[in-house]
Amino acid sequence: MIRVTADPFDPGAEANAFQASHVEAGAMVTFTGIVRSRPDDPITALILECYPALAENELAAIRNTAMVRFGLIDAGIIHRHGRLVPGETIMMVMTLAPHRQAAFDGAAFLMDYLKTGAPFWKQEETAAGLRWVEAKQEDDAARDRWQ
Repeated sequence: MIRVTADPFDPGAEANAFQASHVEAGAMVTFTGIVRSRPDDPITALILECYPALAENELAAIRNTAMVRFGLIDAGIIHRHGRLVPGETIMMVMTLAPHRQAAFDGAAFLMDYLKTGAPFWKQEETAAGLRWVEAKQEDDAARDRWQ
């Protein structure tokens, strides 16, 4: 399941529906990303731009890689785009596997890819104006551990 949307979603409802469709799973891992505003560097919004069809295709490809690599029963990714304010849900990864380690590893792999390789462009809206979000070396290092 891949969904790229501007609409809010309920992580609990999404996780429940995802799990309910797979009684053969022994483990489920979910991760929900939330827009944050740090006290030392506050933002008023995070703006994510993408071409939804391209993003869905790219996310589907990495999902398929995770499914095979970690022996997942299923994996789901929901990612929002548009203008989001601090506290809003931005994305969710869900994995189902026969055992917990595969579910954890699959989810971590997907999250590391989303942080570094997914085709989303991010800007932070601040009191001083807009600024592009730059790539971080630690995010690249997290992604590289999977190679």
